Amino acid sequence: MRLPVSLIRHSLMMGVASLPLLVAAAPGAHAAGMPQLDFRNPLLTGQVVWGAGIFLFFYLALRGWALPRVGTVLENRSQRINGDLDQAHQAKADADAAVRDLNQTKKAAAAEAQAHLDSVLAAEKKAAADRLAQLGAKLETEIAAAEAGVAKERAQALQSLRPIAGDVAEALVRRLTGVAPDRSRIEQAVATVAARVQG
Repeated sequence: MRLPVSLIRHSLMMGVASLPLLVAAAPGAHAAGMPQLDFRNPLLTGQVVWGAGIFLFFYLALRGWALPRVGTVLENRSQRINGDLDQAHQAKADADAAVRDLNQTKKAAAAEAQAHLDSVLAAEKKAAADRLAQLGAKLETEIAAAEAGVAKERAQALQSLRPIAGDVAEALVRRLTGVAPDRSRIEQAVATVAARVQG
């Protein structure tokens, strides 16, 4: 940040160094019609001396008072800018770290939620399978009981039909042959048919 101060100093030194060239070129300029550069005129010499003195005064004032203050201001500004940049870089690093932490937290939360969901689904599947097994066992028991009841009712129905079947068979034989059949043989034949039907 010292570059503007050194540039101003360099420009002032170049101006002072160019004064002898101006003086050397003055006779030719006077000959060409420039009376303001006639150094034989005492007024022009006084003006040049006063101009050089004022120039030297301003140069010394700038070098000793103004330029150091400008340099201090530029240095302070540079330090403030660098400090702000450092704070910005630190804030960006903190924000990046926070984003990384947030992403890791989100991933961990998603994994935990997925694991919880899987465990809940597994528990529900197991409970559903247990309920289906219980329901199947209950249905099998009820079906077996119903089949036993049907078989019992069928056996009772067949048992109650035996006398009727014997009477019908006896009546048919008597009607067809005109002879009363043996009741024990008819009951035996009805029992045989009933056993076949039940089997």
